[in-house]
Amino acid sequence: MDDRPIGVFDSGIGGKTILTATKKLLPSENFIYFGDSKNCPYGDKSDEELKTIVKRAAEFLIEKNVKLIIVACNTATTRMIGFLRESFPGLPFIGTEPAVKPACAKNNNSIFILGTSATIRSKRLNELIKKNIHPSQKIVTFPLVGLAEAIELKDETKINNCLEPLKRNFSKEELSSTDAVVLGCTHYPFVLRELKAYFPNADFIDSGPGVARQTKKVLEKNHLLASAKTPGSVEYYFSKPQE
Repeated sequence: MDDRPIGVFDSGIGGKTILTATKKLLPSENFIYFGDSKNCPYGDKSDEELKTIVKRAAEFLIEKNVKLIIVACNTATTRMIGFLRESFPGLPFIGTEPAVKPACAKNNNSIFILGTSATIRSKRLNELIKKNIHPSQKIVTFPLVGLAEAIELKDETKINNCLEPLKRNFSKEELSSTDAVVLGCTHYPFVLRELKAYFPNADFIDSGPGVARQTKKVLEKNHLLASAKTPGSVEYYFSKPQE
C-alpha cells in the first residue's frame, strides 16, 4: 500500500479528461495535476524541445513525491514515453494513446481517428491501426490542426474554424455514416457537442477508460494502491501561458 499521489501532466487542460476517468476508477487515490499551458501545444515542438519540456514536467511532479506519472497527452506519449522511462528508471509511467483497439473491437465498419498532426503522422498510430483493424473496416485518420490550442484558449471562433476542414474534405454522407470516432487528443472531449454536429450517428471513444484501467493494473502489480478507503484529493498546478 502507498498513499503517495499519482502525477498527471498534459499541455494544459486536456489531461483533465484522463484524470476524471482515472479518479472515477480509483476514487481513493490522491492526484497531482500539472497543466503545462505555457508550452501548449506540444505537437509543434521539436524532439529536443519536447525532451526538455516533458523532463521538467516529470521533475515537477517527482518533487511532489508522486508514485506514478500519467502522461495524459497523445503527442508526448508517442514521442517521449521511452525517453521518460529511460530518464527516470524505477518510476512507472503510463502513456496515453488513441483508443484504436476498442473502436475496432466493436466491429464498427467506418471509423474516423481525429488528432493533432503529430499524433496522426506518428509511427505508433500506424502500428495500432495495423494491429487492430479488421478486413471489413475502413479507418480514416484526419488531423484537426490547431484545435487543441483553440480549446485551451476557449476561443469558440477558432474552435469552429479548426473543425471546418471536416466539411471541406468529406461529404455529409460520409460523415453521417461514420460508426465511431476515436478522439486522439485529450483536449477533444471538451468539444464533443461540436463534433457530434459533424458525426451525428457516431460513437465517440476517448482514451480515458483505457488509461485508467492500465493505471490500476500497474498500481496493483507494484503494490502501490492507496491504503485509505475514503475519497482522495486532487491538487492542480498550471504553468503560465505565453503572452
